Amino acid sequence: MSPGRKCGSIFPEDAEILEHQAHAANQLVLRLRAPECAHHARPGCFVHLRCDPRLPLRRPFSIMRTSPRDGWIELFYKVVGTGTRLLATQQPGIRLGMLGPIGRPFQLHPEHPRPLLIGGGVGLPPIIFLADVLHSDRQLRPFVILGSEAPFPFRPRPSRHLMPSLPPSVIAAMPLLDDWDIPSRLTSQRDMPGCFRGYVTDLARHWLQGLDTTARAAVEIFACGPHAMLAAVAALAREFGRPCQVSLEEFMACAVGGCAGCVVQVRSEGGPAMQRVCVDGPVFDAYAVFGA
Repeated sequence: MSPGRKCGSIFPEDAEILEHQAHAANQLVLRLRAPECAHHARPGCFVHLRCDPRLPLRRPFSIMRTSPRDGWIELFYKVVGTGTRLLATQQPGIRLGMLGPIGRPFQLHPEHPRPLLIGGGVGLPPIIFLADVLHSDRQLRPFVILGSEAPFPFRPRPSRHLMPSLPPSVIAAMPLLDDWDIPSRLTSQRDMPGCFRGYVTDLARHWLQGLDTTARAAVEIFACGPHAMLAAVAALAREFGRPCQVSLEEFMACAVGGCAGCVVQVRSEGGPAMQRVCVDGPVFDAYAVFGA
């Protein structure tokens, strides 16, 4: 993924529901047959999906996984309003109008071969998608931290990857990442077995402090989650002098840059500027969004 490159053309598709799995706390994983999107999507991109024929406006959803070979994409979402409540009722075989992939994805830099991936809440999908891309590249050594105050949409299990710099009791991992041979750890303010009790940034600080100078210099941070979490991740990156990319979550109406309803202020060479999260992002340099 070259710097500055967007996902490419935006394709309209009638995406067929293949699977729709419900998890605890009104969380769902939706698998859609969408071959064009599956082929062109990159980690950090999203789709604009019509949740129900009764709703004229689409909703944005981050892409969690793709299979270009089999032509499907997966989305993870939580029921929070009318659109997602209606979407949760849709069954396999139903077709939903969709635009995608949309937006500027994460950019990998070979000079930073130790990516630190941080996801919180419904910000997990882009991080899992990025991990999926990374696990096939043996030159990179990613570490993933996932946080949630709701039950995770998977059953955590003890990781087979030992992390000497972390507390021994912090051993819970995402099974899919373990299967990809990517070390991960889970955090929550809730008392979940094997999880770190605290914020994702607290655990990330433990890990960064445990690296020697050379290893720490190889780290680049990638994050997606609530605004407050991303601000804290940006502050952590600044504390350790590490580059950091963040994927922003914003309400969107058109999702293709026409309405300018999702603008955020960023720092640019010419001073403060307003940019659209949907097409100028959703991935931004953390320091441009969260200034000192």
